[in-house]
Amino acid sequence: MLLLLKPISLVATGYTKLKKNANGSIERFKARLVAEGFHQQEGIDFNETFSPVVKHATIRIVLSLAVTYNWQIKQIDIQNAFLHGELEEEVYMAQPQGYIHPQYPNHLCRLHKSIYGLKQAPGAWFSRLTDKLRAIGFRASKADPSLFIWHKNDVLIVILIYVDDIIITSNSRTAIHHVLQDLHSDFDVKELGDLSYFLGVEVLRSTDGMYLTQRKYVAKLLNRTHMAEAKPCTSPMSSTCHLSATEGAKFSNPSLYRQLVGSL
Repeated sequence: MLLLLKPISLVATGYTKLKKNANGSIERFKARLVAEGFHQQEGIDFNETFSPVVKHATIRIVLSLAVTYNWQIKQIDIQNAFLHGELEEEVYMAQPQGYIHPQYPNHLCRLHKSIYGLKQAPGAWFSRLTDKLRAIGFRASKADPSLFIWHKNDVLIVILIYVDDIIITSNSRTAIHHVLQDLHSDFDVKELGDLSYFLGVEVLRSTDGMYLTQRKYVAKLLNRTHMAEAKPCTSPMSSTCHLSATEGAKFSNPSLYRQLVGSL
């Protein structure tokens, strides 16, 4: 390991998360090395952080076309997507606990690729993926930069990107297979089969069309706020509720409220 001369306050921590299936069951436990990116300084450790995601209107339009013309709709997931992003800035990280070099305990690690926790990781991943799609002939839509289209002769392939969750639909099953093979050459692609659950929306397809529901998503929000057993009402607040500035529980932490508003 070489001595790196530009130390910054960027360290890493262990992180464990549950990966769940569409029905809520646990698929696996995920352990990650996550950088504490809040130490990064704009203009020094990162410049661009923005990463576009597909618009909900675009998703509805593409799904409507797929159902109308009876196209196959496949869903894939890129494993450890953020680890594929190429860094343009010089970023250094302290050696993670448990992996400190015995001869060079004070040395730092220079990151050539992004890791989870870096502020520029989403943008770096999106740039890496779009470069690959353009290399195999796709072009981005001007109306939605997360919509990619490949059209040649009578074959049309459409790809929708939301970070590492990707939908692929086409009027040719063979074309979808070839695209997946191309992606497999660069990324660890997990094929999830036909579209069934995407961005909190359950997808049920039948011979009559496609039914979209957010039942599971809404139930998750209700359980989170302990309102699963609450009765429905026509007004957003009970008419018998009395608020007091001096009595009752204090609402000093608005984080949960803000998270729920954002979820809606």
